[in-house]
Amino acid sequence: MPIQVTMPALSPTMTEGKLALWHKAEGDAISPGDVLAEIETDKAIMEVEAVDAGTLGKILVPEGTEEVPVNSVIAMILEDGEDQEALDQVSLDQVSLDRSPPPPASEKTGAATSAPVAAVPPVTAPPSAKPVAAPSGGRILASPLARRLAKESGIDLATVQGTGPGGRIIKRDIAGQPASVLRPPAIAAPAPEGVIELPHSGVRKIVAKRLTEAWQTIPHIFLNIECELDALLETRSRLNQRADGAYKISVNDFVIRAAAFALGKVPALNVRWTETAMQQLPSIDISVAVALEGGLITPIITSANQKGLADISLEMKGLATRGREGKLMPEEYQGGSFTISNLGMFGIKDFGAIINPPQVAIMAIGAGQKQPFVKDGAVSIATIMACTLSCDHRAVDGAVGAAFLKAFKGFIEEPLTMML
Repeated sequence: MPIQVTMPALSPTMTEGKLALWHKAEGDAISPGDVLAEIETDKAIMEVEAVDAGTLGKILVPEGTEEVPVNSVIAMILEDGEDQEALDQVSLDQVSLDRSPPPPASEKTGAATSAPVAAVPPVTAPPSAKPVAAPSGGRILASPLARRLAKESGIDLATVQGTGPGGRIIKRDIAGQPASVLRPPAIAAPAPEGVIELPHSGVRKIVAKRLTEAWQTIPHIFLNIECELDALLETRSRLNQRADGAYKISVNDFVIRAAAFALGKVPALNVRWTETAMQQLPSIDISVAVALEGGLITPIITSANQKGLADISLEMKGLATRGREGKLMPEEYQGGSFTISNLGMFGIKDFGAIINPPQVAIMAIGAGQKQPFVKDGAVSIATIMACTLSCDHRAVDGAVGAAFLKAFKGFIEEPLTMML
């Protein structure tokens, strides 16, 4: 029987992805380890490898297709001795896109992901099974395909009774809906003449969704502080002169290390918020916002308080490069305990950033600018960097945020204390 190649789960939270590119065409010979396709997730593009030998008999999902549910069949591989007749014998039910929830993602790391190929027949309810009403007031249980079909058809899932396991709404429940439960589909206004429409990328869609949810559900408070940079700039210059090209430390590298040290002094900020408890994190992992074409990504410097400036500099450059190329592994950008967003290199003086949940804080870094500055009762010219800390007020009181900024300012203005 032909082998089913299914949409892999590339992270524990992934429910769907975009089939970005096929590397093989129908009729091509397949060997174990061959790259079959590229899958675009919310933040990266991953390769799918074949685990069986044979011939690529049928591509079921064309490249460029978005919102492909995890575990749905994307292609069929013919084993040795099989021909087109074997594909004709496979019923549509056996390659249904309507699958049960994805299993936990593999712990395997590396640049490629093996495609799961086990045939998983769709779950069907026995003839005597009665539809279970969708839960009221809570989360509606529905498969990714059912949600997509409902959205396209203007069907309100709250009015649909699911016949899947545990009352889950599946494909057949949507297909059998009478016209009485249909909502009039939204009609997009035509674009004015001359307007060029640029479809949202997968990254942009996810960023928009997450930031909207964060802004609407998290009570933000903002705390500002100014740091004098002249001592840091002098230290940076001396370190880079001694590097002999082995590394080039940036101001942002100092910011990462100073933030990590400050979190060590104020661990009440190194937490995650959940509805039932505050989670005190065992390590200090700094997420750093990196701009992409059509979005952004936040690669992570793990255990940043235990790494020197040169190590942070080299690691950050590697993460940023792989992020822009879409080659980061999920574990390199998912998680983190605190985020830094630095727009100083663009000349932005100060700004506020939106928190990346379940983190409880993000710090926005502005450009260092020379300006009059009062120190020890005298006015002088100093390079000043404005920093804005956004905190989740459910988890962080103003005093805790202020204590963090005080510690951070101390490390930035006395950079040698970060060398101890």
